[in-house]
Amino acid sequence: MRSTNSTVRKTNIKLALLSFLLVTANLMACKSSMEEDLAPMEESSTELVSTKELGEVAEKGSYHLKDHTLRTVFDFPVGAAVVKELLDDPVYAATLKRDFGRLSSEGNFKWGSLQPEEGKFTFEKADAIVKFAQENNMQVHGHTLLWAHDGNEPKWIKEYQGDKQDWERLMKKHITTVLKHFKGRVQSWDVVNEGIKQGGKYVNSIWYRKLGPDYILKAFKYAHEADPNVKLFLNDYGQEYGGKKVKLILDIVDQAREQGIPIHGIGFQLHTVLRMEPWKINDNLKIFADKRLLIHISEFDVSVRYQMPKIFPLSDALARAQGDKIKQIVRGYMENVPKKQQWGITTWGVSDKTSYFNKGYENADHDYPLLFDKNYKAKWAYRGFIEAGLGR
Repeated sequence: MRSTNSTVRKTNIKLALLSFLLVTANLMACKSSMEEDLAPMEESSTELVSTKELGEVAEKGSYHLKDHTLRTVFDFPVGAAVVKELLDDPVYAATLKRDFGRLSSEGNFKWGSLQPEEGKFTFEKADAIVKFAQENNMQVHGHTLLWAHDGNEPKWIKEYQGDKQDWERLMKKHITTVLKHFKGRVQSWDVVNEGIKQGGKYVNSIWYRKLGPDYILKAFKYAHEADPNVKLFLNDYGQEYGGKKVKLILDIVDQAREQGIPIHGIGFQLHTVLRMEPWKINDNLKIFADKRLLIHISEFDVSVRYQMPKIFPLSDALARAQGDKIKQIVRGYMENVPKKQQWGITTWGVSDKTSYFNKGYENADHDYPLLFDKNYKAKWAYRGFIEAGLGR
């Protein structure tokens, strides 16, 4: 009897082991099938390929997703702030054409670039960006008409003499000239950039000192009069932290509505970091969305350099954590902002190579905040962004 029981037990153990091995094999096969289109894709050659080919296959060591790009996955435009001179770089240009549906600019639309001398407007660089966008079926977001930062204005503005009416005419002329020049070619503008302090007070800029707090509403009024079809945004940083700053911005929106002045949307700059809790971002996105405003994440990047030396390599662990954080933030944007209010997400730059975080660092190894590395290969950051759009 003992021998029979022992044989039965051995048979049951063998069957259980066989069953476990079969289940494991099935799970591994499913996992392999599910992840097939997520794996880094291999190329037989490391040579650069054409724009068309980049849309079909990924470069070696890159986390492009098979059959998916930023342009194809999202209902809203994913944009990049560009620099005119870099458009001549074929790899930079190819990356834009493949993945981005909107262009902004780091500096080519600012006052100092468009009117460096009184009455002398220079549109060549900004026009080149608009032309590139039009040729590649992209939208354009203008950044920015006024920057409430005294270091930004050209020297002649700082030395300008006149009373309040003179300053208002000066502001109106610039806004009107710029909006009319780009009418029908630029779909949206940051009218005022960084005008509110974190503590809920107006930045003491030259515009505030000369015209008082109403300069913001007047700027929106003149922009709307110059181009009634363009969408107008109040762009700022730190709204994700809430508090008095958010309250003052909402008060300005209410004042504008009472006066019939359109402020169509809010730009969240969202230069953020790995340790930022996504729920804080989500809560404040929802506050502005509930105000029936368009929401534009306008200067997006995720710094990974916290507690690091001045230069350091990007580890796989940091790269994966960055990708996961970006996935959480993009998913939160999609979940907390109604579709009709999703103006889009714009990254502040294209690759780590030219990120403003890396200015002055020869090998672009001071930080790694963007979706593409210094060789324009897609990082885990890119993968996380797209996976959010795919609902993974």
